[in-house]
Amino acid sequence: MAGGGAVVSKSKQEYPGRLTPFVLMACLVAATGGMIFGYDIGISGGVTSMDPFLSRFFPSVYRKQQADSSSNSNQYCKFDSQVLTMFTSSLYLAALVASVCAASVTRVAGRKWSMFVGGVTFLAGCALNGAAQDVAMLILGRVLLGVGVGFANQSVHVYLSEMAPARMRGMLNNGFQLMITLGILAANLINYGTDKIAGGWGWRLSLALAAVPAGIITVGSFFLPDTPNSLLERGKADDAREMLRRVRGTDDVEEEYGDLSAASEASRAVKSPWRDILRRQYRPQLAMAVFIPLLQQLTGINVIMFYAPVLFKTLGFGGSASLMSAVITGVVNLAATLVSVFTVDRVGRRALFLQGGAQMFASLVAVGALVGAKLGWSGVAEIPAGYAAAVVAVMCVYVAGFAWSWGPLGWLVPSEVMPLEVRPAGQSITVAVNMLMTFAVAQAFLPMLCRLKFVLFFFFAAWVLVMTLFVALFVPETKGVPIEDMANVWKAHWYWRRFVTDVDDAQNGDIEMGNKNSSVKNY
Repeated sequence: MAGGGAVVSKSKQEYPGRLTPFVLMACLVAATGGMIFGYDIGISGGVTSMDPFLSRFFPSVYRKQQADSSSNSNQYCKFDSQVLTMFTSSLYLAALVASVCAASVTRVAGRKWSMFVGGVTFLAGCALNGAAQDVAMLILGRVLLGVGVGFANQSVHVYLSEMAPARMRGMLNNGFQLMITLGILAANLINYGTDKIAGGWGWRLSLALAAVPAGIITVGSFFLPDTPNSLLERGKADDAREMLRRVRGTDDVEEEYGDLSAASEASRAVKSPWRDILRRQYRPQLAMAVFIPLLQQLTGINVIMFYAPVLFKTLGFGGSASLMSAVITGVVNLAATLVSVFTVDRVGRRALFLQGGAQMFASLVAVGALVGAKLGWSGVAEIPAGYAAAVVAVMCVYVAGFAWSWGPLGWLVPSEVMPLEVRPAGQSITVAVNMLMTFAVAQAFLPMLCRLKFVLFFFFAAWVLVMTLFVALFVPETKGVPIEDMANVWKAHWYWRRFVTDVDDAQNGDIEMGNKNSSVKNY
């Protein structure tokens, strides 16, 4: 089956049950963990384009921007500052470390308490950033925000995948990405408003209001139920069975409970999930946990979203106009994510991946051509309003392609393919790789824009082509497959089956050898 298309599991495709209001509310509350991530992505680029913020904390960047404000200066390099990008990207290093630590908390204490830790530390970071007096205080606040993002991102996807019925897992898991886009849009709107506050303190309000989504996930985590998988993993079998009845809305849960129990037994047998996930039998899942988040960040989306106001200012928009352009892309991001939420369990993961990849590739090439034609290599030009509007329109096409493909699916697919015994470790790897790549790309974006100029958009387009080919060849369809039956997907895939069937053959050989030895002994 070249390309890894749809797979029909040999096990039961659907368990009895329905989407209950109880599960829907639990998933909505858990998904707000995405809002703290999205708000930060949106708010960072906005405040770093505000003159009062720059003049207070990054005066050298502010002076350079003022000196380069004429159309006769190089527009590509006006924001190139490693200190400024460190402010933005320091969060992602902290999130990387925190996501690794969160795996143990998620496994031992449960998914909801990882969310609680994430919310509390994010609240502390909001307080520091809103009251910041110097760059050190700003960056310390960003580090605490990063710890919150690391814990939330590690636990929320595991929680959503375990609570959702298999046929609706994509929709409910994509609620996390929907909350990210809501956070980005809210941040862009807030930046647009606070930029107009007289006295130059609007940036403080922008940073401090991150406490609102953080407060929701912190308080909400108290009332979230544990997942049946987590309860079984911690030895609470009766509670797990009762919770499964409650979340499925039926008493007919014995078949699903039996599969969960078998997965839990395998999980308890694993003493070191970090070591076990490196074993050959988990090679397909490890590849998804590493390559999908790595490639997701090489789409260039995060640098577009959290540097959107800076980028549009670089392209010749005024301060307020650049913030409004970021609002427009935020609205497109939200609308396109809704498309994914309602189609992912109907058309499947691969169709959205492939269509979104083709759309992003074409639009990035178009943006690079438009910017290159006007600014050229010198970066010196005055961009007419109509031309700038065309750049924004094509960038919106790019954002839409990402928002219904690599945006939500980059989180969904790695979280749903992990077996229970290595699930927390696997999700931690996904988050850690995502944060490492986000840090690297964020840190490199402004210097690369200064040096590569419009070719930077072609650079990201080339990576989009690579990742689309990766999906076509190596990512199987997982639509509607229960997470306990996911092994059958790998056994049917043209490439990954060699890793899974080799292990199955070895295990069967061990069993046969044991039977032979037993027969000899009995004889």
